[in-house]
Amino acid sequence: MRGSETQHGERAGTPTEVFGAFLRLGLTSFGGPIAHLGYFRDALVLRRKWLDEKAYADLVALCQFLPGPASSQVGFALGYMRAGPLGAAAAWTAFTLPSAFLLFVFAMFASALDNPVGQGLLHGLKIVAVAVVAQAVWGMARTLCPDRERAGIALAALVLVTLSANAFAQIGAIVIGALFGWFLCRDKTGAESASVSFGVSKRSGVICLSIFVLLLFGMPLAVPLAQGLSVFDTFYRAGALVFGGGHVVLPLLEAGVVEPGWVTGEAFLAGYGAAQAVPGPLFTFAAYLGAVLGPAPNGLAGAAIALIAVFLPGFLLLLGVAPFWDRFQKFDAARAAMMGTNAAVVGILGAALYDPLWTTAILAPADFAVAVVGFVLLTVWKAPPWIVVALCAVAGVGFAAL
Repeated sequence: MRGSETQHGERAGTPTEVFGAFLRLGLTSFGGPIAHLGYFRDALVLRRKWLDEKAYADLVALCQFLPGPASSQVGFALGYMRAGPLGAAAAWTAFTLPSAFLLFVFAMFASALDNPVGQGLLHGLKIVAVAVVAQAVWGMARTLCPDRERAGIALAALVLVTLSANAFAQIGAIVIGALFGWFLCRDKTGAESASVSFGVSKRSGVICLSIFVLLLFGMPLAVPLAQGLSVFDTFYRAGALVFGGGHVVLPLLEAGVVEPGWVTGEAFLAGYGAAQAVPGPLFTFAAYLGAVLGPAPNGLAGAAIALIAVFLPGFLLLLGVAPFWDRFQKFDAARAAMMGTNAAVVGILGAALYDPLWTTAILAPADFAVAVVGFVLLTVWKAPPWIVVALCAVAGVGFAAL
């Protein structure tokens, strides 16, 4: 069996099933891209068992290699593996629309979060992210770093990413992990075959890569024809060039919409603050920006153009690389390299647990206590994530009131 296909080659799920699973995640996944990987792991790997732990880590490693929103790419890929192209579309739609809708409403009605209750709620949601990521690091480390070699790779990745302020450090950690895995883990591969398969043909992959390149380099030539094309190009370019997670897209978007005067600096920062308080991917910040653009298209049309444009390049790259990634994993040396890569992913998650999550969320002893309670609820009592979200949110508001 490959990926989530049956032995007859049929997909194991339906687009409706995928939509339902990801809609719940889209409504409850607070905390940013790293936390989302923890939510996905808990809901789809551990509970629904759509794929195993190793396959999930391989998928995360692939998406970490590529530009774009890593957590949304992982979700898109999980939907594709479960129910084909319609499953991928269902996963992205369900996971993205809740936060995009909330940010669009914020843009239309200028709801303010700059008050004690709003700030307390935001702080509580940051504490949720600490508990979720800690759970993911703990669970993945036990599975993917069971020996000294892989534990050493994870530790090296953690140190590299923690000490480096460069957004490319994550990519460097994964590359180094692959090299050390290739040298150190060859005797641990056995006869196990690659566990991730998308079912994307080489021809389809080449077509997706060609479209990616065509839009990246061809769209600027069409920009003078219409303002809508200029908006699409601005957001597509930001999505295509971002490495290191969702927050890295912010300076690219600021350069694209604030510097030309499309959005004021104050409106940009207000939208960024709102994006922290909603579930789902941070890239949906683009929907807010598209809605508040000065020149048309703006409003609903601008939000739709910006939202599609910022996500599209990451998905084209994922589908373009996927068929070659599958074949890459079939070699013993490649599987050894993937073992090192998976260990490096654990280290990267560990580094993210410290910065930005711990450094921005754990500001007082009470914050630490709430985070530990959330972690124990998730790992020992197996509480649903939404319960932990609600608990931490209430705690954050309570701390603000006190």
